[in-house]
Amino acid sequence: MLKKFLIASAAGLLLAAMQLVSSSATERARSGDPEFVRDAIGIVARARGMAAIAKEADLNRESLYKALGASGNPEFGTMLRVLKALGLTLSARPVQAKKRSPRPKGRRAA
Repeated sequence: MLKKFLIASAAGLLLAAMQLVSSSATERARSGDPEFVRDAIGIVARARGMAAIAKEADLNRESLYKALGASGNPEFGTMLRVLKALGLTLSARPVQAKKRSPRPKGRRAA
């Protein structure tokens, strides 16, 4: 009974952590910084288990560690395969235009 409770609690904590990290990956993607995105995806992959993600993505585990490491520069195709293995998708949306503040009325500079 206690074992089932501990397993369920650990699974719940892992799920909550995965959701937090996934939302972090989305926020980091919005930053436009590829290193932040790579790091966030690396955190999720490590949380799920690099060996399992590498197998699902049809990659070598060592290569995956290198690609998602601090000095890694993974190819786009690699990132797509890792995202798919993580159960995530990549989506693109138009950038929202910044709201302009109204110009003060009055005389124009020549």
